[in-house]
Amino acid sequence: MSGRVGEIAAGRKCDTDQIAAGCKSGRARGYISDYRPYAKTRALLDQVQAVLDEYRQYWPLTCRQIFYRMVGAHGYDKSESAYGRLCNHLANARRARFIPFDAIRDDGVTTYRRDHFDDRDDFLRHVRSMGRRYTRNKLASQELHIEVWCEAAGMLPQIDDVSAPFSVRAYSSGGFDSLTAKKDLADRIVRIEKPAIILHLGDYDPSGVSIFDSVAQDVTAFVEADRPHGHVTVDFHRIALTRAQVAEYDLPTAPAKASTHSKNWNGGTCQLEALPPNIIADILKEALWQHIDPSQYLEDCEAEKADREQITQLLLPAS
Repeated sequence: MSGRVGEIAAGRKCDTDQIAAGCKSGRARGYISDYRPYAKTRALLDQVQAVLDEYRQYWPLTCRQIFYRMVGAHGYDKSESAYGRLCNHLANARRARFIPFDAIRDDGVTTYRRDHFDDRDDFLRHVRSMGRRYTRNKLASQELHIEVWCEAAGMLPQIDDVSAPFSVRAYSSGGFDSLTAKKDLADRIVRIEKPAIILHLGDYDPSGVSIFDSVAQDVTAFVEADRPHGHVTVDFHRIALTRAQVAEYDLPTAPAKASTHSKNWNGGTCQLEALPPNIIADILKEALWQHIDPSQYLEDCEAEKADREQITQLLLPAS
């Protein structure tokens, strides 16, 4: 990265404010073709690249994850103003095509899926592609229904990468305290008619812990009222972030914000993204294996291969 920075910075220097000087809004728009950051910014971006290289297999990272790794590995200032400056530099470096867009995720967009096709041939190509990618639902034959809920929406791709091989769905729990979300979760559990395990990853703070507890109680009450038989149950497991993990990994903390939830709170607070992505992946994978029958899982993996071969043959175009 330093070589690329040197090329970009070979001409006239300019900082982020100068990059955007020609914009009426004061912000860059689209790509930045004339990106020449100061030496201090170049050094910062070299450190960012080191973080991205370190966690390449966990892309996309969130800006907050990069920030915490910068604090821990490179002594970056642990303040919200420093975080804001870092986000600004990351945005400009991506606009300059200096950092790949797919290395960082900061979106909050929601949409609905549309399975519409250009024509019949387009549909047939799609179906054949599905056949080649056929995946058996590994939870169907398991005794438990499992879901993963993560508080940080930007981390959902990382979480899904870990849970997908088990056919465990990952959800963003930004609206975890929504009545609709809670009732939908309860209805799903009741419909599947199995004992359910909900694995949750969220910030370690009074509000997050309080919401987790209230959601667990609320969903459990809905399930117990609507279940067809007594074997349908739900247990909530907060696998991260915990007080013990904050201490074990020596994570940075901040004082709890004054609120009704913080009256009985002892100690500091910490965000989930302070945990390195590889540690989060290990914690989640270990938690999943605690509830997965390995023999049944391996049996399904073998059956999946045979199914895929048969389906692919059936979908071959007529000669």
